[in-house]
Amino acid sequence: MIKSNPLHYRRSLELANHKAGVEQRQKYGGPLLKDAILGGQDGVVNVLGIVLGVATATNDFRVIMISGLAATFAESVSMGAVLYTSTKAAKEYYYAELEREKKEIEKVPEMEREEIKEIFYNKGFRGKQLNDIVKKITSDKDLWLDTMMTEELRLFPDEYESPLKKGIFVGLAAVVGSVVPLIPFLFMPIKPAMIASVVVAAAVLFAVGILKAKWFELDWKKSGIEMAVIGTVAALVGYAVGLAFGVQA
Repeated sequence: MIKSNPLHYRRSLELANHKAGVEQRQKYGGPLLKDAILGGQDGVVNVLGIVLGVATATNDFRVIMISGLAATFAESVSMGAVLYTSTKAAKEYYYAELEREKKEIEKVPEMEREEIKEIFYNKGFRGKQLNDIVKKITSDKDLWLDTMMTEELRLFPDEYESPLKKGIFVGLAAVVGSVVPLIPFLFMPIKPAMIASVVVAAAVLFAVGILKAKWFELDWKKSGIEMAVIGTVAALVGYAVGLAFGVQA
């Protein structure tokens, strides 16, 4: 009789629990975090670019703040509305495809059964194992339909749920991100505030990159630097535009 190794068992259990935890975070927290990053990063980058451009072209604090606040709310409403309409359209498409697959399973089951077989054949299954998988899946119409949607069409219902909730969440995240570049201008003269705004925005983007990396267990340094650099470079385009028009003025 082979004796079990308690240490090996404990490590296997820890690994299984760890893997399950990662999958749970990705399934339930992943979409939420993705929306937060989408709205927040877009708000930071766009407003930073606008205030840098305006501040370069004018030293009027009132003009800078009005342009920044106008961009904040316009950007936030736009982001929320776009995500709402796009998610709603995707959800409608998903359910239209779901109904189509239901009808095909009812009307041409042999053809749909062959598609299931081809899917798992391409995954490397053969012979009895392949036939058992096909039999198991096609014996349950709900499982059969779900497999067709996820494996053949690559459509996942969790991505299309609650369009209004997703739109509002992204809009709020965009507001929070948009406020970040404006804060230094409330406490500092225009020129130092421009530098501080870039530094603060880059730091926030770096922190968001770290959060994303920690959540999905990625390289936090790479993720943080990548987000900070891409976001800051994109925002500096606004500075370049303001510089060009400011010089001409």
